Amino acid sequence: MLGNFSYSNPTRLHFGKDALDALKSELAAFGPVVQLCYGGGSIKRNGIYDKVVAALAEAGKTVVEDAGVMPNPTVDKLREGARIARENNVDFILAVGGGSTIDYAKGVSVAAHFDGDAWETFYKQQQAPAPGARILPVGAVLTMVGTGSEMNGGSVITNHEEGLKIGKVFDERVMPRFAILNPEFTYTLPRYQMVAGFFDIMSHLMEQYFSNDDDNTSDYLNEGLMRSLVSATRIAVTEPENYEARSNIMWTATWALNTLLKCGKRQDWMVHMIGQAIGAQTNATHGMTLSAVSLAYYRHVLPYGERKFARFAEIVWGVRTEGKTQREVAEAGIDALEAWMKEIGVVMRASELGVTEAMLDAVADSTIIFDSGYHQLTREEVIDIVRKSL
Repeated sequence: MLGNFSYSNPTRLHFGKDALDALKSELAAFGPVVQLCYGGGSIKRNGIYDKVVAALAEAGKTVVEDAGVMPNPTVDKLREGARIARENNVDFILAVGGGSTIDYAKGVSVAAHFDGDAWETFYKQQQAPAPGARILPVGAVLTMVGTGSEMNGGSVITNHEEGLKIGKVFDERVMPRFAILNPEFTYTLPRYQMVAGFFDIMSHLMEQYFSNDDDNTSDYLNEGLMRSLVSATRIAVTEPENYEARSNIMWTATWALNTLLKCGKRQDWMVHMIGQAIGAQTNATHGMTLSAVSLAYYRHVLPYGERKFARFAEIVWGVRTEGKTQREVAEAGIDALEAWMKEIGVVMRASELGVTEAMLDAVADSTIIFDSGYHQLTREEVIDIVRKSL
């Protein structure tokens, strides 16, 4: 492994069918006023809301409701949530939902008592909260897998007025203190959202995998998680309530982006940067913006990281190498990725999300370009990749 790193993850996980039983005892460590964040009401229809509220009541908490957290939470909603936290003297934020809700809760946690514009400072300027800043603690009850937000410091916020969707990775102070992971809570998710989450997981794994050529333990861990994900998702798309498959997917999602796999690694993240730029223009589902551009992106950068793409083909997808050049093996791996994407039913073209030729300049202008993968893109290459994805 190359490079130096420090590793710490303070989030305590409770996993399994009885995971919610731990909520009451976890809440005992925090103050009496809890801001309960959730989305459009599905947790009320499936009964999760009642279970969480009962645990809050048993713990003696005063609940301040903060409903209506949308997919791709907006800067306006962030400001609303921060105001709710301040005006109600909130002690703790509990996010019940998927990555959008948890991302939002983290944003509120740092914005609530920040004397300034949280969007400008933390997201656009990528500054960290000051030492000693008052940050509200966050906990999570996960109902949709994909983002890994339950065990990391990431928070993505969208500003439609500025045409920007920006992620900020906060430090340990913002990471959830605990997360409740019951795979059964994901059963009622609509199929479109379910498979979008599946691809989001794979994208997280690939973003960290396609960099470096050294012999790196993190890559071996990553390959195992990718193989597990492919196997479990093939079951879950036909048997959505297969507990073993859904539990493996949930656990893989958490480890895909809880900071472990990046140790000793550069990271790419250009698929996410392009996908988020598309999301800012279309408000499309996050995982589908990633699936729409991934094939064009990886085929574009494959020549710069051919050796790693060939390893991906052989180890993750079982591509036979006999009689093939390294380039042919690498390309067969991307073909296998494409076949799996079609099998689980994700969006394959950006045009399906409403992206048009007329949007290409706007997407390129809002794409943050990193120099951390196998090839640093130019603005023209971003346009070419998105055009090939239409």
